[in-house]
Order: sequence, then structure tokens, then C-alpha cells
Amino acid sequence: MARKLLFNHSWIFLFICILLIPYNATCFYLPGVAPEDFQKGDMLRVKVNKLTSTKTQLPYTYYSLSYCRPERIIDSAENLGEVLWGDRIENSPFVFKMREPQLCNVVCRITLNAQTSKEFKEKIDDEYRVNMILDNLPLVVPIRRPDQDSSTVYLHGFLVGLKGLYVGHKEEKYFIHNHLTFVVKYHRDPLTEVSRIVGFEVKPFSVKHEYEGEWNGKNRLTTCDPHAKKIVSGSESPQQVEDKDEIIFTYDVEFMASDVKWAYRWDTYLLMADDQIHWFSIVNSLMVVLFLSGMVAMIMLRTIYRDISKYNQLETQEEAQEETGWKLVHGDVFRPPTNSDLLCMYIGTGVQFFGMVLVTMIFGALGFLSPSNRGGLMTAMLFLWALMGLFAGYSSARLYKMFNGTEWKRITLRTAFMFPATAFAVFFLLNALIWGKRSSGAVPFGTMFVLVLLWFGISVPLVYVGGYVGFRKPAIEHPVKTSKMARQIPEQAWYMTSVISILIGGILPFGAVFVELFFILTSIWLHQFYYIFGFLFIVFVILLITCAEITVVLCYFQLCSEDYLWWWRSFLTSGSSALYLFLYATFYFFTKLEITKPVSGVLYFGYMLLLSYAFFVFTGTIGFYACFWFTRLIYSSVKID
Repeated sequence: MARKLLFNHSWIFLFICILLIPYNATCFYLPGVAPEDFQKGDMLRVKVNKLTSTKTQLPYTYYSLSYCRPERIIDSAENLGEVLWGDRIENSPFVFKMREPQLCNVVCRITLNAQTSKEFKEKIDDEYRVNMILDNLPLVVPIRRPDQDSSTVYLHGFLVGLKGLYVGHKEEKYFIHNHLTFVVKYHRDPLTEVSRIVGFEVKPFSVKHEYEGEWNGKNRLTTCDPHAKKIVSGSESPQQVEDKDEIIFTYDVEFMASDVKWAYRWDTYLLMADDQIHWFSIVNSLMVVLFLSGMVAMIMLRTIYRDISKYNQLETQEEAQEETGWKLVHGDVFRPPTNSDLLCMYIGTGVQFFGMVLVTMIFGALGFLSPSNRGGLMTAMLFLWALMGLFAGYSSARLYKMFNGTEWKRITLRTAFMFPATAFAVFFLLNALIWGKRSSGAVPFGTMFVLVLLWFGISVPLVYVGGYVGFRKPAIEHPVKTSKMARQIPEQAWYMTSVISILIGGILPFGAVFVELFFILTSIWLHQFYYIFGFLFIVFVILLITCAEITVVLCYFQLCSEDYLWWWRSFLTSGSSALYLFLYATFYFFTKLEITKPVSGVLYFGYMLLLSYAFFVFTGTIGFYACFWFTRLIYSSVKID
């Protein structure tokens, strides 16, 4: 039996090796299936999105500042994920004509008052960036790395403005970016002469525009004149932000032919200059997996195989009583644990998480969750969570029946409400804080109603159906009978106590994912692109194996010391990796982020606490099922009189 397990185990490593081969698969995606073709002179309408800041994490709508407005502001239809992510996409006064460059187009002229100048200064202080969209491509600012000649980093949006000092002055002033030089990259079909947009970049400038006479809307600017071919170069006097200051907003448009085809236009945004660190992380994690696999193989082939052979050769009861080890607790190893109802609920929720994450990873690796589909990832995860309620109810009911439970409706409803209710309560409180700041990140009540409808209308009924099906199945039979009297557990060595064992068990699973966790946190909190589901899927598989193997190893040591209370410890052993995740998130907050506002700090730790809780349930479930399979396997292999 043990040799057969090792054979099956080797197939897992073969599967991982296959995953490591297709490097290009990490960047494969489906950016869309409906490209838009443009003839020369066709209208290109720029849309504006939210203002974002890594210092506050509170998005605001573009028109929350006194920017130039079109005659009528039209909101674009956002999906559920976009609304939850704080996206607010609206039309703008920036209108281009395909392949027709424009120079110094005047958008509007405004005069600041005390309130509007204060709002601009606050956004400049907090380093807010303006986000725009053209043909579903986000606006980026290209920045060339000084250490690498050919490497260019793309930043989301451009800064509202900057702070600086005039020569000879000590007082810091605020300057606004009021002139934008757009660069639209296009790929032209030589046969049909139609063009497709493959890039949207901007160079922002702060320019104090000057003109002759009184302003009538048609004045020629002396600082930027298309007739004299005078362009903004950055050497002009910057536009200051003060009460009663006049600001003229202008823009240029350049069109640049590109060899990049439309299907690959996102590669520029998603290209990783530091992909070697991902491979280093995977190789490092594989070393951990190989080490654990060696221990598991040793336990399976040598220790357990030897123990089973020896136990089966014992002829008398006296000889059996002289033996020590895991066989002695066979009458107690499957005794139902304390708080078994709570364990069933956690396991059901963990199965729901596993199904959601697995399907999301597969769709992401295949390219169906491309960044071009804004909000698609969040929307997919929410709907998958609701659909996976079927498996949550089934798993919790099956386990509950094995523990001799009879009230399956109660355990099923508790499974349906436990984690979602906690998450919704935290989400509602954090949303109230965002609402108080009048941020566009606050989820409207209509969207909250949709979430509740998704929960009660889809998830809860599916959990109930799964529970009904699971409870109707025959109860899982244990390989050995449980004795009537509980065996006394001998005093354990200090390193085998529950706390020490649990804390040790969470280190390796966290170590397998912490490098990838850095990139995920950077994507969420520093607003960078993250689309490396190929890498992430490999790390996900390594995490599953690590959680399973470390739990099996520690479970074996626990049973050998005649401690049969493994149900909860198996769950907590791998689940304790969530503690290290939260500690790392705290470290990340103080070392990588520049958040200073209390509300932003509460948002960060609130959401990271919720993420850690979900990670705890997910990894704990993996460890529990691995240990459950292991104990059933070894106790079904020995003769019990």
C-alpha cells in the first residue's frame, strides 16, 4: 500500500514539472475578441476613470476636481467587479481624430477659488493620479529606468500635480499638470488601410499659459501656438495653484505607427522585467516540497511499512500491549472532536474557497480574465463563490453525518452564513468609512443589494441543496471501531505541544507563497498590473502539496506520541500560515506603503485581516483532508483484533 502511495505521489511531481515547461504560458491571455477598426479621421473619444492614490487608497471621481467638463457627463455601464473596485468611467472633453495630430488644443479655462484650490492642493499632497481610457486601453506614463537603457516602466495615469520651490524661495508651492501630450500608438493594416489602437501614453506638463488681450475663448496662446509650431517643452513657467489663479487646460496629440499587433497590445503593460524572481521563488518552493516529500516517502516506505509489518506479526495480546506508537490509539483516533459542528462549517467553507480559487486559476491561466476586461476577475470570483456553495453544503453535511450529527439543516445554514456574514459585516463597516470620505470607492446601496441577492438567492440555496445531497449519502465508515472509554493521553514533550506544533506547521506553507504574495500586495495596494496566472497556478499547486505534506508529517509524529486529538490540530497546523500572512502584511504596510491617514490604515488592515481569515480557512481545509486521508490509510492497513 505504501509503495503504491509513493507511486501516486511521483505523478504529482511529474505534473508540476510539466507545468514548469511552458514559460510562454505565463503570459498567455485573450485580450478580447472584438477589435475596433478606425479609418483616418474617425473620432476617438477618451474616457476618464477614477483618481487614485497609493497614499490614501481612497479613489475619487475625475470630476470631483474642477477639471474641464463636457456639455453632458455620461456614466459608462460598469460591471459588478468595476463598482467594487471603485471604477467610475465617464466621458471627457478630450476628442481626437484618428491619425490626425493636434497641437495645443484648448480644452477650457477656469479660475480657482479658495475651495477648488484647496481641493487641488489636497490631491497633489496625496499624490493622486488621473486615469483615462482610450479604446479600452488605460493611459500610462512611460518612464525609462536609469539603470537599464532598454527598460521602460509604465505607471498608471499621470499625477494631478507636483510640489516644488522657486529659486531663492523657501516656501513650497503647488503646480498642476494642465498640459497633456498624448501619444496614440496604432497598428495599420497595409491591405485595408484601417488602423487599430495598440498604445495610449501621455507626457504631463505644468505650463502657465499666456495670451494677448482679454480671454474670449478664441485667443491664441503665446506659450503654445500651433500656427507658429511652438510646442510645450517643459521649460516654460509652471502653472501655480492658488486662490483666484487662472488655469488654461490644453493638450497635444501625436500618432505613432507601431509594429505591435492588436492581439499583443497588452504585452507592453504586462511584460515583467523581474520574472527571474518568480522562477527563483518557484525553485525555492520546490526545494521545500522535495524535502517534505522525502520525509513523507520515508514515513510511508520505511516507518509505516515497518510498523504495519510488525503490528501484523504480533501473535499475542501481551505482545501488543508492550508495543508503543500510533497503533495503540486505534480505538480513539476517530473519536468525534469537540466543537465538531464548527469544524464541519469551516471545512465546508474551505471546500468552497478551494473550488473558487481553482476555477479562477484555470480561467486566469487560459487568459479569460484579461486586464482588458476590467472588473472581470472580481466578478468571476464572486459568482464562482456563490456557485461553489453546492460543494460547501455537501462537504459539511457529509462530515457532520460522520460525526453522528442529525440536524443537517442547521449545520447547512450555519455553513452558508458563517464566513459570508463575517465578511459582509467587515465590508459594510469599511464601506461606511469610505462613504464618510465621499470616495468613489464606496459601494452604492444598489450594489450592496446585488451582493445580498447573490448571497441569499444563489449561494444559500446551493449550500442547502449540497447539504441535502450530502446528508442522504451513507455515512463514512471508519476503518477501526471507536472504544467506549477515551484513552488517557500521556504527557507530551514541549516540542509536541499543540501551540508549538501548530506554529511550526504554518511556516513552510507561507514560505512557499510569500514571494508571490509580495507581487499580489503590490498589485492591490500600489495599483500595478498583475497578470501572471501561470506563475500563480504553479505556486498554488506547491501550496497545496506543502500544506498536505507538513500536516501529514506532524500528524504522524502526534499519533506516535499517543495523542489522538488530531482533528482540530490538522486544521490549525496548515491554517496557521494565515498568521504569518497577516504578520507579513503588517511588515509590508510599514516598509513598502506610505499610508499616513488613519482611515486608510483601517481599510488596509481590515481587508488584510479578512484576506488572512479566508487564507486560514482555505489552507486549514487542505491540511485537514490530507490528515484525514492519511489516518484512514494507515489504520486500514493493520489488523485490529
